[in-house]
Amino acid sequence: MSRTSFIEYGGRQILLLDFSNVADSQAALAAIAEAREFIARQPPDSLLTLTHVTGSHFDSGVLKAIREMVEQNRPNVRAGAVVGLAGLMKVVFNTLLHLTGRNIKAFDDLDAAKEYLIHQ
Repeated sequence: MSRTSFIEYGGRQILLLDFSNVADSQAALAAIAEAREFIARQPPDSLLTLTHVTGSHFDSGVLKAIREMVEQNRPNVRAGAVVGLAGLMKVVFNTLLHLTGRNIKAFDDLDAAKEYLIHQ
């Protein structure tokens, strides 16, 4: 089952990176690799991305892979949002934004993130 797919919301296409409920590092790394490859094939400045991480746990190897993906996909992404950050993951997310220079907004629920994205 693919964890990278387009969804439609408000007449716009949003690329959903569904990393929710991933507790196994190998599964997380496979999902990240799939997303990286998919995003790399898209035209520059063409994507609205919604990354869903609710219920997931990431180790240092997975966090490194996420950072590399965020850095690599910069040219292809017009706007990004993430949903499901909790506790320490919020701190890690803010550090990631600082290190990569990306402007990705965090939201508590999917609909708020989708609304943000379709207005970008």
